[in-house]
Amino acid sequence: MREIRAITIFAAALASASSLAAQKTSGEAYYRCKDANGQPLYGDRMPFGCQGMDTEVLNAQGMVLRVIEGDQTRAARLTREVTENKERQAKEQRQQRDRMLTETYLSVEDIERLRDQRLELLAAQYRATELTINNMKERQNRLESQISRFKPYSENPKAPPLPDHIAEEMVNTVNSLRVYQESLQKNRDEQADVKSAFTADIKRFKELKGIR
Repeated sequence: MREIRAITIFAAALASASSLAAQKTSGEAYYRCKDANGQPLYGDRMPFGCQGMDTEVLNAQGMVLRVIEGDQTRAARLTREVTENKERQAKEQRQQRDRMLTETYLSVEDIERLRDQRLELLAAQYRATELTINNMKERQNRLESQISRFKPYSENPKAPPLPDHIAEEMVNTVNSLRVYQESLQKNRDEQADVKSAFTADIKRFKELKGIR
């Protein structure tokens, strides 16, 4: 009984050893890289000098099974992928824009008509904002005239202190005036953007249609 058990254990050990030998023969055997100084490094485990470097994993026959990316290679790959992704998105956007132009407009005149409509709408908004600004400036002048009769702006020693509601109205007027003036600048910028965008659309439409 003891002999049978010993033979069984020996057979299991022999099978395990054979399996490990097969793995050693056909599996990953050692690592190879060049360190920061360009010197080759080898090891059955990842050498310390290979950390962060491109490292080849080879089998017992010296064939490269795979390559572990180093820090520089990984960073270069990620940068390349980001660039390629941006270029792909830009290409898709150009193609989508071309389809929009050819499917939306029949002629250059159609594009110019829409451009003029949008510019006129912006111009109308601009004029309305200008009118509002002028009205608010007049209100500001009236308030300044009123405020001049109160302390501490009046030279009259008997002048009463400035009422809170007038001071508050002046602050609100000044703040609102600033907001409308900023809106006026945004309107000018938007008009410039519309002109630029439609100019580019007209040029591209002519290219797609072969119009000189």
